[in-house]
Amino acid sequence: MNKLTHFDDNGQAHMVNVGDKPHSLRIAIASGSISMLPATFDMIAAGGLKKGDVLGIARIAGIQASKKTAELIPLCHPLALTHVSLEFESNQSQSKIRCQVKAETTGPTGVEMEALTAVQVALLTIYDMCKAVDRGMVMGEIKLLEKSGGKSGDWVSQ
Repeated sequence: MNKLTHFDDNGQAHMVNVGDKPHSLRIAIASGSISMLPATFDMIAAGGLKKGDVLGIARIAGIQASKKTAELIPLCHPLALTHVSLEFESNQSQSKIRCQVKAETTGPTGVEMEALTAVQVALLTIYDMCKAVDRGMVMGEIKLLEKSGGKSGDWVSQ
C-alpha cells in the first residue's frame, strides 16, 4: 500500500470504485476488550443484571452493527454479509471480557470494517447495560487480527 485509496488525485474524498474487482471469499477477524470492576464482572457472569443476558444481547448488537456499517462509516460499501459470528472470552482474574468477531462475504471488497464495527458496538452494548453499576469500564485493544481474500491477499496481525 502506497496511497490512501479514499482520496482522488485532487485530494477529495470519494468512495472507492470496486465495480471491476472480482468477487472472492472475504473474511476478517477483529477483536477488542472491556475491563471493569470485579463486582461488575461477577454480575455479568452470574446473569445478575436487571437488563438481562448482557453477553447475549451484546452478541446480537454486534451482528446488527456489522450489517449497518455502511450507514455509519461514510465511504464504506454496503455489503451482503454471508456470515458474522461473535465470541466472548471472560477473564475473571483481570475482570475483562474479550470479544472476537469473524465476518464473511463473497464480493468485490473486504469485511474488515464490518468486523471492527461489530466489536465496537458489542463492547459499547456491554458498557450500556452495565453503566448503572460501573461507569469506569474501559474499552480497548480494538484491532484487526486477520483478513483474507481479495487483491491484497491474506494479512495477519503481528
